[in-house]
Amino acid sequence: MTALPVILFQLTCHRDQRARGFQIQLTCKLCRESHKTQVWLCLLVLSLLSTPTCANSVSEAGDLQICLNNLIHNVKKSDAMLYAPRIQDFPDFCTKTVLKCYMLELIMVLHEEEIRDDSVNCVYDFNDNLQTTIVGCPACETYTLQNITTFMDRLMDLLQKLNST
Repeated sequence: MTALPVILFQLTCHRDQRARGFQIQLTCKLCRESHKTQVWLCLLVLSLLSTPTCANSVSEAGDLQICLNNLIHNVKKSDAMLYAPRIQDFPDFCTKTVLKCYMLELIMVLHEEEIRDDSVNCVYDFNDNLQTTIVGCPACETYTLQNITTFMDRLMDLLQKLNST
């Protein structure tokens, strides 16, 4: 009788209450050591082929725009003054760095306004996945402070620019 290894994996979403990543369980009726090579090959294939995805995950500027349209009525209540550069205020190579500035400011507003429903997860996911290079780009604090309406308008303009390129 041969022992069959059973590999179970569970992909989880960021900020989920369950463990992040995937869980692997190996069960073998006769002998746990007999199928090491097969198990490691299975693990290798799974790690190469499986990438965690979530329905609520936001990785594109267009997705973030849709997300922000759902949040805009909540954040418009804020009276915060936020750093909000215009598109012409920074060079093209700093676009992602400026977007990171916007995300940090927006997250601050979400905290201050105590907006905690599921609609904010897209902002956190986008921010977590945003890869930036800060070298040669101005700091967030060098841009002008604006009210939330101007901030959101400029953020939407930036996202529109990213969608068109």
